Amino acid sequence: MQLHVYAWGEPDAPRVVCLHGVTGHGRRFRKLAEERLSGYRVLAPDLRGHGRSGWDEPWTLDEHVGDLLETFTEPAAWIGHSFGGRLALEAIARRPDLVERAVLLDPAIYVPSEFAEQYASQERQEKVYTSVDEAVERWAGLFHTPREILEEEMREHLVAGADGGLRYRYSQPAAAEIHIALSTRPPPFEQLRVPTLLVVGAESKLVSAGEDERYRAALGDLLEVVVTPGGHSPLWDAFPETAGAIARFLGRS
Repeated sequence: MQLHVYAWGEPDAPRVVCLHGVTGHGRRFRKLAEERLSGYRVLAPDLRGHGRSGWDEPWTLDEHVGDLLETFTEPAAWIGHSFGGRLALEAIARRPDLVERAVLLDPAIYVPSEFAEQYASQERQEKVYTSVDEAVERWAGLFHTPREILEEEMREHLVAGADGGLRYRYSQPAAAEIHIALSTRPPPFEQLRVPTLLVVGAESKLVSAGEDERYRAALGDLLEVVVTPGGHSPLWDAFPETAGAIARFLGRS
């Protein structure tokens, strides 16, 4: 399936593909694209089941990767946050010729089954809000994410239903299935052989010490690790540090 893609920058500039997480959307990369990667052609899709792309099943890892490889056919640097990091690894394993460099933002590469089921169960419970302020307050105070970022997020991501309630623009069943998928298939660490920047939130728990060792074993000198303040959303919690590290890694300071 061809995905809906947000695009910034000149069409003939070096390409960067940006992949969002389980409950996200492509426009989350706007600030990075406009403020720190203006010399690139930044392309950020809404994944299947998310945003303005199709929501049809299946929502498997293979289907998500197939969508990406159908949508992006030219070599690029790839940036993946959370689940997007796992998809970047899967893309490298299947089509290493398309991924020149990888940036993994607090990636959700593997989730133990007990946690995956817990997260999936939460996604099966409908999320509905009476106002934008209520939705913002659910996030406010979490690792000091600036309020203006949260307000922009809600303007893009919340949609009013026929009942007047506000719901996020993604399929909750799709998100639930993604969590389960992250617990059932080992990640292809051994095939990760491109220069890679791993950005880890200091207060996040998703990148374990064991994973860090597996990255180092697979990549050696190809790996660079940056630890940023905050939690699982480095581009929200620590934009200057995260965006600066990405710009340097891609060759633009």
